[in-house]
Amino acid sequence: MKSYLNAKFLISAEKLSQCPDYTLPEFPLLGRSNVGKSSFINGLANNKKLAKTSNVPGKTRLINFFNFSDEFMIADLPGYGYAKVSIEARNKWQKYLEEYLLKREQIQTLVQLVDARHEIQKNDFQMREWVLAYDLPVITVVTKIDCISKNKIQSALAHVRKEFGGEIFPFSAVDNRYNEKILEFFTSKEKSL
Repeated sequence: MKSYLNAKFLISAEKLSQCPDYTLPEFPLLGRSNVGKSSFINGLANNKKLAKTSNVPGKTRLINFFNFSDEFMIADLPGYGYAKVSIEARNKWQKYLEEYLLKREQIQTLVQLVDARHEIQKNDFQMREWVLAYDLPVITVVTKIDCISKNKIQSALAHVRKEFGGEIFPFSAVDNRYNEKILEFFTSKEKSL
């Protein structure tokens, strides 16, 4: 199995009606700003310039679609929990994102990213509660695994597993040995469409 797939940026959409008309299985990324969503996309594509990474939280304002070798799509969503925008703008985003997450038929599984370096945050729990309230399929990716000492990796993963349950995948933007299992999960889903 490959540790990355070629990928290309397709389109940005503000709302459901602007989303691309594809039948590929789609995996939306949920996570706080600065959790490493862009680095996750770039790592799986082995292309540091594909998704723009930023040190400024809240940069992603639209749903950005990436096509991975015509096998699946990743949709990068605006991060939650931090954005210097008006309440009105935030409410509009929320409405559009809920519509996208609940009505987009191509969505296979949601991917919630949490940062290995920190405790699971309150807004991570709130997002997971929302996902479970609508009975949406979800997996968890624990990012920045390379930023914690090797002997803490297993306990960090065990903690996330205890809190969230379900499938948990470690991920590192600098060490692509974790990519294989994640890509295996994504590509196995296409057969079930």
